[in-house]
Amino acid sequence: MRHRRTLIPALVFSCASLAPWPAAGAPPARSSATQAEAPAGPAVNINTAGVKELMKLDGVGRQVAEKIVEYRDAHGPFKKPEELRKVEGVGSGLWERNRTRIVVK
Repeated sequence: MRHRRTLIPALVFSCASLAPWPAAGAPPARSSATQAEAPAGPAVNINTAGVKELMKLDGVGRQVAEKIVEYRDAHGPFKKPEELRKVEGVGSGLWERNRTRIVVK
């Protein structure tokens, strides 16, 4: 019987320590709006950027950067940033990660 008296409070304490943080003690939540507003780096003009500068965009490797330049050479300058989505290899994820940094001048 003696072990039950010490075991039950120990289990209750263990379970309580696994519970999520209370709201007052929780770290401040980061909203997706705050993250989307702050670009991860300087703006990139997709009409003048070369391969190396395009590779500074998050998720853009050499192949995609070269495809962007080839598309621009074949179709003329981009009229609006969203047109970048027409380039093969530029999907919605890449666009969403970089949309605040992509400019057309």
